[in-house]
Amino acid sequence: MKKIKSIHFVGIKGVGMTPLAIIAKEAGMKVSGCDLDEEFITDESLKNAGIKPKTEFSTSHLESVDLIITTGAHGGFEHIEVVEAKKRGMIVWTQGQAAGEFMKGEIFGKSFIGISVSGTHGKTTTTAMIATILKENKLDPSFLIGTGNVPFLNSSGHFGKGKYFVAEADEYATEPKYDKTPKLLWQHPYIAVITNIELDHPDLYANEEEIKNAFLFFTNNILQSGKLVVCIDDTNSRQLANETPANKITYGFSKNAQFYIDKVNIDKEKMFFWVYSGNAILGEFMLNVTGEHNALNALASTIVCLELGLSLQQIKKGLLQFKGSRRRFEFIKNLESGAAVYDDYAHHPTEIKNTLSAFKKTFPNKKIVCIFQPHTYSRTKKLFEQFVYSFSDANELILTDIYASEREEKDNTVSSNLLKNRIYKFFSNVSYFPGLTDVVKYVGSKNYGSEYILVTMGAGDVYKITPELD
Repeated sequence: MKKIKSIHFVGIKGVGMTPLAIIAKEAGMKVSGCDLDEEFITDESLKNAGIKPKTEFSTSHLESVDLIITTGAHGGFEHIEVVEAKKRGMIVWTQGQAAGEFMKGEIFGKSFIGISVSGTHGKTTTTAMIATILKENKLDPSFLIGTGNVPFLNSSGHFGKGKYFVAEADEYATEPKYDKTPKLLWQHPYIAVITNIELDHPDLYANEEEIKNAFLFFTNNILQSGKLVVCIDDTNSRQLANETPANKITYGFSKNAQFYIDKVNIDKEKMFFWVYSGNAILGEFMLNVTGEHNALNALASTIVCLELGLSLQQIKKGLLQFKGSRRRFEFIKNLESGAAVYDDYAHHPTEIKNTLSAFKKTFPNKKIVCIFQPHTYSRTKKLFEQFVYSFSDANELILTDIYASEREEKDNTVSSNLLKNRIYKFFSNVSYFPGLTDVVKYVGSKNYGSEYILVTMGAGDVYKITPELD
């Protein structure tokens, strides 16, 4: 491990790859990478780290490289650079394996105390909150966060001088075609968080029992002296909490949890809530982000940091520094017509409902226009009926074509137009435009005033239209 000095990242612009590349560079490794010549939300973080990706794929990139890290994107193990690297007998890791190896720290000649944040929803925000609290309290953690940038942290990845390594633990496949091991199973943390468990990635998991079992297996990776911090508000997480042998701390809105939230109030773009542990009152907390789901993310972060020995005062001070991250309730700009434009990564029905609810509670006097781009045919088809009922807090819904993954074939049995027709049966203010340019033209024609909030939403490239809205 200690002989690895040069790492090449295939698909370096991916939200899971960019933080790995930044960590490696800050740790003193020689870093190179390649990706498509397209705009990604990670471009800013890579530029700030002094990493310039090559914009073509070529086996010439393998010269003088000790380690190749690849993703499931761009063909995964069938990518020309990966195929050639394996022919040459070079070391090849996937993004998921690399996250686990980086957390161990052996490649850097040090050891970390690992903190893994998993769950169907909320893992990016919770990971960022924990890293923010630790940084604010001068603990200089290493962190791996699956987004473009986190303002207070100034990056999505960092190699810190401290002993903690905080990372997202993703439940998707290590390599979708050849290695369906859930990526989170590569991590062996001291503390693990499970925020919730719902069916997602239907191309990998057939039902909720399968995805719950993946998380259950993950709890076996927690160090014997460590802890599982698990939300028991949803059925699957509650069942897992009863089945896992791990030492656990439960949280949620449920008063059956060891730590629970009560009395949530939203005032403009701030949120206040009270936290209890049994009969003990931990007091009132304040966040500079809104949404009850973010109160839960903050509570998970609080429990983790209490386990690490921080005081409530230190934790509350750290939480105040968290002001969101890229593509999470992110304010973009005001249009000339007066409407405010926001962007959010929500792409699962539960995330959509939670996010739109947060907008409605934060801006009770505004009309919300949701511009939604479904992500993958498989997810849209499997969760079709859930999607139908997830936009109830929007005043207007604009749908555009499904953003297909490279890993799936086109499925003509599902489409955004079919979704529009199904929603129209009970909500008439819904429209469908096939292309993003069509959406831009439509928004321009509507001249939305200051009483409106426009939210671009989805895990694809819908966010790219925001500069064109004026």
